[in-house]
Amino acid sequence: MRASLMITCLGDLFYPEVGVRIVRLLRRLGVEVDFPAGQTCCGLPLFNSGYHAQAAEVARRTLPLFAGAEHVVVPSGSCAWMVKAEYPHLLHGEERAGAEALAAKTHELSQFLVDVIGRTDFTSTVKGRVTYHDSCHLLRGLGETRTPRAILGRLAGAELVELAGGDECCGFGGSFAVRLPEVSSAILDRKLASVEATGAACVAACDAGCLMQMSGGLSRRASAVRALHLAELIAEADGD
Repeated sequence: MRASLMITCLGDLFYPEVGVRIVRLLRRLGVEVDFPAGQTCCGLPLFNSGYHAQAAEVARRTLPLFAGAEHVVVPSGSCAWMVKAEYPHLLHGEERAGAEALAAKTHELSQFLVDVIGRTDFTSTVKGRVTYHDSCHLLRGLGETRTPRAILGRLAGAELVELAGGDECCGFGGSFAVRLPEVSSAILDRKLASVEATGAACVAACDAGCLMQMSGGLSRRASAVRALHLAELIAEADGD
């Protein structure tokens, strides 16, 4: 099996270690992984700000980069949603056919592990209680709640504790957090209070934007809880 990694902007700039862990994990599972050079943003910030023509240009540039991929794996639900849900609507004619082909073979990481590889049993890097935050695009855009929990619920050494209001936004929302910081912070405070109430050592998420938002809030609260990407909870090898 072959897979191409679409790393995403925030993953590339702020969470490169997540990309490294994903590559190592997939290779350990027998997947041949490559990283198409030249990839940039998926176009979601442009699209969400109303610049649909410019987002279409980004989509148009992205298609040939992943044209030869058997599968495309994305570590953020928001970017996976952009490719799967919006690329086919932004492009037309032959380009739309290419966008639909890319959408069909694009998977958020947990979806790829569970539904494509068929693997849910892993060892946790964090022992004890963990909780999970449903990122908005993965939950509402892709309608995915099952695959992250299929992995987290079976992590050896960890206990998944459901988060009250786990399906509520963390307050990031891309540029929303910059344009309306007071509202964003109020939403975040509610989320983090719920996280800390679980008694979990970490809160997992499948989107770099949510991780940035929650990590910043936890740091300001001097909290012992960590915000980690799902890939960071999966041990690279036994005893890791």
